[in-house]
Amino acid sequence: MRPFKFSSTKDPNSAIKMLMDNTNAKFLAGGTNILDLMKEDVERPDELIDITSLHFTQIKTISEGTNKGGISIGGLSKNTDTANDPVIRRDFPLLTQAILAGASAQIRNMATNGGNLNQRTRCSYFYDTAMPCNKREPGTGCGAREGINRMHAIFGWTNNCVAVHPSDMCVALVALDAVVIVIGTDGKSRAIPFADYHRLPGDTPHKDNNLVPGELITSVEIPKNNFAGNSYYLKVRDRASYAFALVSVAAALEINGNQIKQVRIAMGGVAHKPWRAIEAEKFLLGKSASNENFKQAAEAEMQHAKPLEHNKFKVELGKRAIIRALTQAMNGGTNS
Repeated sequence: MRPFKFSSTKDPNSAIKMLMDNTNAKFLAGGTNILDLMKEDVERPDELIDITSLHFTQIKTISEGTNKGGISIGGLSKNTDTANDPVIRRDFPLLTQAILAGASAQIRNMATNGGNLNQRTRCSYFYDTAMPCNKREPGTGCGAREGINRMHAIFGWTNNCVAVHPSDMCVALVALDAVVIVIGTDGKSRAIPFADYHRLPGDTPHKDNNLVPGELITSVEIPKNNFAGNSYYLKVRDRASYAFALVSVAAALEINGNQIKQVRIAMGGVAHKPWRAIEAEKFLLGKSASNENFKQAAEAEMQHAKPLEHNKFKVELGKRAIIRALTQAMNGGTNS
């Protein structure tokens, strides 16, 4: 690991100023991703700005959201505290399920919500500094495009990058229509719809999200919904724990009788950002909750997939995962 300066402040505006004064500085919260990247010489900041002691209530608490019935989760709140919050477990169980599917208990105890949103891809070519990677070094090429790409994208990729976003939590948040609240260099807040927070690679794969330089995540707002009784997070991976998704699906239904009144479906492990399955949602809206309709919705979504040489299996896996997640959501989030 290269030498770096460690700085700390309790004032959010001071933290932002410190970041802007040094373009090679990074914020430090839980450190579960940035420190690994520094050890691998992938990230090379010469200053880490500790933000864990910021005096800003919203950034550290889990409380009622700005819209009654919704909830606000602080950017510095820990993943474990978020998953185990009684209101989230009762009203937003999809988020609890997704968080608990990710990483290990030890990492969840350290990792913050803001850090989870901003974690970087686990693409092996990104981590290997001897290999070309446009995300790590723009203009060098994408080693995974013609390399071993079993874990990589089937939606939204370009020749510049085929990496996938690693988060489970973010898949649930995009399905729950969350909004990211940030403060900028002017001290003012702005709201970013979660579906617009992360980016597809395009010509700038080194940019993971749409934050403006100097912006700091203060909270994530989740609006009230009627999905609590019929939601499910499914994660398919190579081993049962501490593994990133081959394919994951967050499914949420609001059912009136047997008719689907509202539906949200998002996927992980398939794109550079958490992938909202819009085609599947469109197909299901207003239809009956049935296995046949779930199959057709999965076909509608996955027909647009563009698999790479080694991940063609993800197309069929994606179909089955959507069907299974919707079925279990219909059954009340159980395995029946």
